[in-house]
Amino acid sequence: MATQNASERTGARMPTRRQFLGAGCMALSGAALGLQSQRLGAQSSSAAAGISRIDPGFIGPQFFDEREEQALLEVMESGSPFRYWGPGKPTKVLNFEENFAKHMGTRFALGVTSGTAALDCAVTGLGIGPGDEVIVPAYTWWSDYTAVVHAGALPVFADIDSTLNLDPKDFERKITSRTKAVIAVHLLGGLCDMDPIMEIARKHKVAVLEDCAQCVGGSFGKRKLGSIGDVGIYSFQINKTMTSGEGGAVVTSDPRIYQRAARFHDMGTIRGLFLDRSGPDLEKTFAGENFRMSELTGAVLGAQLSKLDTMVAHLRANGRAIYDGIKDLPDIRLRHRPDPEGDIGYGVFFEMKDKTMRDRCIRQLREKKVPAGTLSGSVLLPVQESVINKRARHPDWPSFNSPHGRQIKYGPDCCRQTLGVYDRFVGVRVGPKYTQRINDYIVDSIREVYKSIV
Repeated sequence: MATQNASERTGARMPTRRQFLGAGCMALSGAALGLQSQRLGAQSSSAAAGISRIDPGFIGPQFFDEREEQALLEVMESGSPFRYWGPGKPTKVLNFEENFAKHMGTRFALGVTSGTAALDCAVTGLGIGPGDEVIVPAYTWWSDYTAVVHAGALPVFADIDSTLNLDPKDFERKITSRTKAVIAVHLLGGLCDMDPIMEIARKHKVAVLEDCAQCVGGSFGKRKLGSIGDVGIYSFQINKTMTSGEGGAVVTSDPRIYQRAARFHDMGTIRGLFLDRSGPDLEKTFAGENFRMSELTGAVLGAQLSKLDTMVAHLRANGRAIYDGIKDLPDIRLRHRPDPEGDIGYGVFFEMKDKTMRDRCIRQLREKKVPAGTLSGSVLLPVQESVINKRARHPDWPSFNSPHGRQIKYGPDCCRQTLGVYDRFVGVRVGPKYTQRINDYIVDSIREVYKSIV
């Protein structure tokens, strides 16, 4: 409608398909991003004298340009938005999968419709089902819990620690003879401490599923997140690093996990292209879902992947500048980062003495227009009413109604450490387009507020 109204006001002709699509996909990188840049520029020049707003924005859309536009136009002009066939020769999802696997350092990648779908496929790939337990961080997104429940298995919650991710010690404490897997979730742009997690998992023969939805492009040591465990998943929803609005991917180097995930995402069947990658068929047909990625999604993701390293580099530089500016504050407790170079810089996090001091710190930072808040983007799952009461899609859900399922208890007593961590940490969002003046202003604001409270 905006394009049509502009045409009416100016007397211009109706846009061509190319112009219309270009206007749509470039909205945030053109007019909106231009306005944002002007706003940030005005802020940076005024420094502490009068910042009206600091908006980190959504990451991926700030990097939209002619590459996404051209890729989408190619799909439209081919008339082939379905990944397997059409009037043209669809290759966008195929190419994205090949390039994504290469980028992440795995043998295989599978494009799907969302990060949640990717988790469902990964859980299926690992063969998780009734009678199994899967260890899940107490603070994470719903999908890590629901993927386990929908597989007929039982979620067992483990605490997080000052990494804001899975506590390896509590992970090991929660392992039983029924434990089939652990979901190592890399939250809020930061990574799990993968060395002890992998050591514990291998010792107890527990599979590791890495959830990299909130840390796409992160790394641990020399390896990309998602390539360290048995299988990894990613989300490309708008809040994530690179985006197609919605979308997801599964990566693994294990042919059987890959084939099972590929089958599950396509009604339980498997097509020749997946066997061409993985080798002889290792599974029989089983009941699956429809999580196939479209060529339109694959087109945008192919373009975004070419910019992922640049996006992460911008975030890391700004995050590093803020961390470096506050790390010498007396007794400040920063988020523990097992590999600071692997953190993607999505935010800066530090711990206050208690909830009251945390809330006071956040309030004063917001008064200075700093984008501060509590931990966000995930849920304290064990204390949710529906989790405590084990409600699934049907009241007779077999896993929860099994003798072992009835014995497992959720609620605050299974995540006291996590509740404490959540109540003490302050998060400050980082934007990829921040200038040095904005970073300096955030640093000065944190230092001023922290010193006034502690």
